[in-house]
Amino acid sequence: MSAPDGSPAGAERSIGQLFASATTEMSALVHDEIALAKAQLKQDVKRGATSGGAFTMAGAVLVFSLPMLNFALAYGIQTWSDWNLAICFVLSFAANVLVAGILALIGVVFAKKAKKSKGPQKVAASMKETAGVLQKAKPHPRPGPRPELEDRAPAAIEAVARSSS
Repeated sequence: MSAPDGSPAGAERSIGQLFASATTEMSALVHDEIALAKAQLKQDVKRGATSGGAFTMAGAVLVFSLPMLNFALAYGIQTWSDWNLAICFVLSFAANVLVAGILALIGVVFAKKAKKSKGPQKVAASMKETAGVLQKAKPHPRPGPRPELEDRAPAAIEAVARSSS
């Protein structure tokens, strides 16, 4: 198994490599959060469009079908029952209102789902939480200078200076 930057697991990585890895991972996290917000917003728009479409269909059914359906249904009821023609027209109108009511109910259900959806708010809260965690993060304390290395420092500097000349 290897680290995200390709170095073998367990290998010591420099501060620069660690910082680059953390930056890359944070960038990927932000991009994923934005993609999630877009997907949830798309779903909310789709629900809203479905709701609007159902309301439009309810209105269209009520407006365009009333004359044709009222006449056909009223004359059909009168033929089958021998009732007064006015009562037959009222029954035919009631049938049209029932169909429009069912379509309006479907529209209300989808409108409530779209209104209840908290997709973008959830993503925004998640991003704020991530930012809060990162702001509170403290680096690990570094060990103090080791005395055995301090004693060797002048000799090491002299050895490097001799080898590079």
